[in-house]
Amino acid sequence: MSNKGQTDCLIGEGTSFTGTLRIDGSLQINGKFEGEIKTNAHLIIGTSGRVKTSCVKANEVTVAGTLIGDIDAKEEVVLLETCRVLGNINSPKINLNDGVVVQGSMNITGGQKKNISQVVEESFSGVSKSDTEK
Repeated sequence: MSNKGQTDCLIGEGTSFTGTLRIDGSLQINGKFEGEIKTNAHLIIGTSGRVKTSCVKANEVTVAGTLIGDIDAKEEVVLLETCRVLGNINSPKINLNDGVVVQGSMNITGGQKKNISQVVEESFSGVSKSDTEK
């Protein structure tokens, strides 16, 4: 497991990789990657990084490069000014910098465990469904 700020695995600039990566620790991609990525830590797609996947799964995701595919982050997604994303994003917290280009939907859960539609409806009505069931 990685320490904060430490990268356990690096796909360097000029490197191309196709396949499946499952990492127990952090991963930084500065080259080109096509396939499946799953890490229990931080995924960083650097400025020169290019990733094509069905879905990235990680605790935290930072994108400065190009990503074609969805993001499913357990903690946070950070999109830096040079990032380009074509895909949907699901995370409790999303940080967007000026200049970000994204096409897709964003589902920001705020750490809620309940159905997000239900949380918003309850907030609007001022009554939770569990109160009406009593």
